[in-house]
Amino acid sequence: MSATPHTGLKAALLSLLLFAALLGVWQLATLPKASNLPAGVSAQYAALMGQGAVKSDGFPTPAQVGATFVKELRDPFYDHGPNDRGIGLQLAYSLARVAAGFGLAVLVALPLGFVIGMVPLLHRALNPFIQVLKPISPLAWMPIALYTLKNANVSGVFVIFICSIWPMLVNTAFGVASVRRDWLNVAHTLEVGGMRRAFQVVLPAAAPTILTGMRISMGIAWLVIVAAEMLVGGTGIGYFVWNEWNNLALSSVVFAIVLIGLVGMLLDLLFARLQRLVTYAE
Repeated sequence: MSATPHTGLKAALLSLLLFAALLGVWQLATLPKASNLPAGVSAQYAALMGQGAVKSDGFPTPAQVGATFVKELRDPFYDHGPNDRGIGLQLAYSLARVAAGFGLAVLVALPLGFVIGMVPLLHRALNPFIQVLKPISPLAWMPIALYTLKNANVSGVFVIFICSIWPMLVNTAFGVASVRRDWLNVAHTLEVGGMRRAFQVVLPAAAPTILTGMRISMGIAWLVIVAAEMLVGGTGIGYFVWNEWNNLALSSVVFAIVLIGLVGMLLDLLFARLQRLVTYAE
């Protein structure tokens, strides 16, 4: 059921109201304590005037995080050395690692999942290995990757690969195995060759399920790269978060967390759009 423009407008207004409420609660939670205010000044007035903008424990206010957004996004691609790079460069490093690991996973998972879905015997033979390896946390592979690959950047790519492959592999195999038998029988009756049948019958029918697996894999990959970069350090949005925490720059940490969420949302919307295009093309 498609949403009408009126419904979309109401949803947008509700989202804005919820966002405003969140900012209000955040602002109230970071108001200074009464004992920290000048004599005769109310907490509300001090907040409006910018006095005591940070709570006694140092948690940033919405205004401070907003100022950090302006500062970081004003020049996002500067490079002043290993520990002082712009947020644009850090995001580029993270996205490059995700793209490399995810791309390798696509090259392995889609053909292998396709074959597993087409050959039930192979599915039964490989399923125990898949079920054992799939639940292992990707970060558990990091020590082995660092020891064997001897390179932090390559190890990060490997971790993305190992976390991305399973949802794509399982969904591809399921989508291929679920193709309607009568479609395959018609193709067989028309003497359609094996490769042609695979690309013209099986692949289009399984494409929505395959893209669902790719969408899940991308979400996991973006989540994992942040944690992996905290471990290996050097570059990336995860390293940025850890470095800013070590500098006790909490407003930068909150800024990075919001940015991570926004980038993850955009990546998910991209795959959602691809899913809709494939579904409508059927």
